[in-house]
Amino acid sequence: METLRLFQDETIREILERYRVIWALGHASSIMGWDSETYMPKQGYRDRAIASSELSTLSKRLMTDPEMLRLIDKAEEKLEDLNDYEKGVVRILRRGVRIYTQLPDDLIREIAKTRQEARVKWADAKIKDDFEIFRPMLEKVVNLSIQVAEHLGYEDNRYDALLDLFEEGLTYEKARNNITYVAGELKKIFDEVYNGDEYPSQHELEKVEYDREAMEKVNKEILSMVGYPWDRARLDVSLHPFTMAAGLDDVRITTRYEGNDFRRTMYSVLHEFGHALYDLQVDPQLRYTPLEGGASLGIHESQSRFWENIVGRSREFTEVVKPILDEYLGFTKDYRVEDLYRYFNIVRPGLIRVDADELTYDFHIVIRMEIENMLVNERLKVSEAPEVWNDMMEKYLGIRPKRYSEGILQDIHWSIGMMGYFPTYSLGNILASQILEAFKREKGDIANYIIEKDFKTIREFLGEKIHRYGGTYDPATLIRMATGEDINPRYYIQHLREKFLGQ
Repeated sequence: METLRLFQDETIREILERYRVIWALGHASSIMGWDSETYMPKQGYRDRAIASSELSTLSKRLMTDPEMLRLIDKAEEKLEDLNDYEKGVVRILRRGVRIYTQLPDDLIREIAKTRQEARVKWADAKIKDDFEIFRPMLEKVVNLSIQVAEHLGYEDNRYDALLDLFEEGLTYEKARNNITYVAGELKKIFDEVYNGDEYPSQHELEKVEYDREAMEKVNKEILSMVGYPWDRARLDVSLHPFTMAAGLDDVRITTRYEGNDFRRTMYSVLHEFGHALYDLQVDPQLRYTPLEGGASLGIHESQSRFWENIVGRSREFTEVVKPILDEYLGFTKDYRVEDLYRYFNIVRPGLIRVDADELTYDFHIVIRMEIENMLVNERLKVSEAPEVWNDMMEKYLGIRPKRYSEGILQDIHWSIGMMGYFPTYSLGNILASQILEAFKREKGDIANYIIEKDFKTIREFLGEKIHRYGGTYDPATLIRMATGEDINPRYYIQHLREKFLGQ
């Protein structure tokens, strides 16, 4: 068993042997989740909800089994004698046990069941543009989130307990300090760029229709170019793009095809590739262990934003991707590289988060973070949330949704219980630029590698600095190891100033 080379301690080996069954349940749940979003018949959600809730309860039972707890305690007693990987196992399992032991079985079962039911209601509500279809389920999701926070405990803010589930150690105060600083600086850059001539606020290519089969070929060619291993990964279609990792050799991403404005599907694919690459480049010796996943959602989002924005929206990437577009789409032959670059980097306030440009994206996160904070602290009713959402859109972006599907119904996250996830997107933006700065110090200008299509060097750098460790280190420690300092939003602002203002 190859994991034994990293894990020498006998107690840790016993723990990992018992953990393999928990891993197997997670593997099965991942495949079921992917199927729910792709090929499952619409009415299958009822049985899937029950199956998911039972698997969740079984995972808890195995994690909190007295013998497992005894072994974790035993390992913790000799923590100083363990290596970093063994310490990582203890940290993650202790964290998992704390969460499981504080959440009642009935609550875990209800959360898993509600996620399946709410997702179906959300999809129906979005298609029909009817918030009332989803409102009762969102009220239930908020109520369950409140119960989770109360059981887990918190010091100052109920929302902190939910944030910590997605980003270990994150609090509302920390998130707000970073994200509101970024939003303030972005507003200055945005105002200057939006009123200038270099980056357009609209482009005729947005309205050009594409053939779906041709666009699927484009996406596959781009993925092949950047190094997507088709024997270990796949690309499918879903209502909302996502990445699922069932294991180190089974990673699946999705996109959606809307028929026009081809950059939307192209960049969703690059975004999900960043997530997938993280999972694909975890050290194989961490297979079947608690360390197999990434360090945190913020770190994960840094990888997706790195490939989507830093690599994908660069002039150099535009140049190397143009031949692929010309071959399969055809209509791009009428446009110069510079025309395509401007199309890829349109700057304007928009209603949809996943389509937002680099200068307005974080405003979308501020809105969601503040609404989540108000909902879980019971300062906002679900019935009032659509209007508050629209008011905040007007405040931050100067536009107001006319449809629920363009406003509060646009994201899948709340329907699957991910209350507290959104701030990790902005953390990802910040960290992506900080990692870029570390790349520059060690490898030089990333543009030189992109124009040469040397994506292998970029992949290997990210693998060496971030991916290979999986969940061994907590996110704060990992980012210090990778970049030499704590999270620093100033690199993000510096990157955007250089790109959009040439400063």
